[in-house]
Amino acid sequence: MMPSWEKIRRRIRERIPEHCYRMWIEPVALAGTGPGSVTLASPNAFMSRRLETVYLPVIREALAGEGLAGVRVRFTAQAGGRKADQGKAEAAPEPAVVRRQRPVQQPLPGLAVRAAGGRVLKESFTFDRFVRGKHSEFAFYAARAMARDEAGGTGVLYLSGKTGLGKTHLAQAAGQAAAQAGQGARVVYATAEDFTNELVASLKGGTVARFKDRYRTECDFLILEDVHFLTGKEATQKELAAAFDYLLDADKKLVFSGGMGPDDIPGLNDRLRSRLSMGLAAGIGAPDFETRAGILRDKARGLDVPVPGDVVSYIAEEIEGDVRRLESALFSVAAKARFAGLRVDMALARSVVEPMPRRQKRITAGQITDLVCRAFPVTREELVSRSRKQRVVKPRQLAMFLARQYTDLPLKEIGRAFNRYHATVVHAVNAVEKEIRQRGVLYEQAGYLGKQIEQGRTGPGRAA
Repeated sequence: MMPSWEKIRRRIRERIPEHCYRMWIEPVALAGTGPGSVTLASPNAFMSRRLETVYLPVIREALAGEGLAGVRVRFTAQAGGRKADQGKAEAAPEPAVVRRQRPVQQPLPGLAVRAAGGRVLKESFTFDRFVRGKHSEFAFYAARAMARDEAGGTGVLYLSGKTGLGKTHLAQAAGQAAAQAGQGARVVYATAEDFTNELVASLKGGTVARFKDRYRTECDFLILEDVHFLTGKEATQKELAAAFDYLLDADKKLVFSGGMGPDDIPGLNDRLRSRLSMGLAAGIGAPDFETRAGILRDKARGLDVPVPGDVVSYIAEEIEGDVRRLESALFSVAAKARFAGLRVDMALARSVVEPMPRRQKRITAGQITDLVCRAFPVTREELVSRSRKQRVVKPRQLAMFLARQYTDLPLKEIGRAFNRYHATVVHAVNAVEKEIRQRGVLYEQAGYLGKQIEQGRTGPGRAA
């Protein structure tokens, strides 16, 4: 008996990055079966060729997992529909489109999220659940004002800050609040990478008009994250600027976020840079002790084991930096208590937290450079040279990424440490982040070296 295509797709989804799944696998349908063969239908010939040249091995692996090893796979273009069993055409993945008036599938209270896939808003990312401090107070009020249409005449908000500090929480909280207010705004939530991939797919699949509708006429509240990903992508920037103008002229709202402010993102054209800078700009910094403790208390309320106040204070004191590291420490303590059948106390907390990344000493670009040189067959001189050999380029990119993550150096200073312009640093950071998301060749090295830095195992290092 032939297993359902949905089961096979679930297996594929576990093996490839989410955005690749939405773009290349989700639109595919099971068109037919025969003796020892299956036929898969995609919206156009370009997609069929892409599936055959890139995704055939993972499709065969998924089929084998359902007992269909050795089955011949054929691809066909079926312009009449997105899926043979649904009869609905769509060549590119959609972002999360939230419409309160269409309750189809409701992972969020009072909100309906498109059932066909795409990014959704996280239920816990609300203003009520955001613990604000001096580092994030203005960003909180700015996002809330945007959601309530109380931003003083501007319809644009740009949130900036390093990863793990709350940009996504505030952006999504604004989207949820806007969707729940009044008539219910149509909220479109995507990353800059999603936007780029959808644009490329629409150009190749002949669905540009549908793409433009999605981000213009079908959107009241646009949230676009990781804007720094747009570095050097001229066509994407041009299309985003056009959508920006359309939405703003129609009195819609736009929330952007990025790892740096618009003026610091190299490779942005003047038109888009000007538009991103025209509204409210709010930076988010690392939380202080009181804010960290407040975040931990809020998270602890949702656990199935009680966490005493002295343990909360201990974790807040020991774990600095981004919120994700705080949550990781708390959840690890609770997990050990649950697994071992113990109560949470200071002794148990210390046994879990002490081996973890804790309070960081001041890290220099020189220490990071030396750490990378010890991990790869490359010298410090080669890292700062003009060499473009892959054995040098990859470690250099990783060193720049780590310097961006673990030092407070501005982009220009990081570039100077490696004899490069700051635009090269942004390109390197984006390249490594992409490899990490896709679990590419630098995924494990980045994780390993990051832990070395967090645990203070960088060595003495040299000045940058």
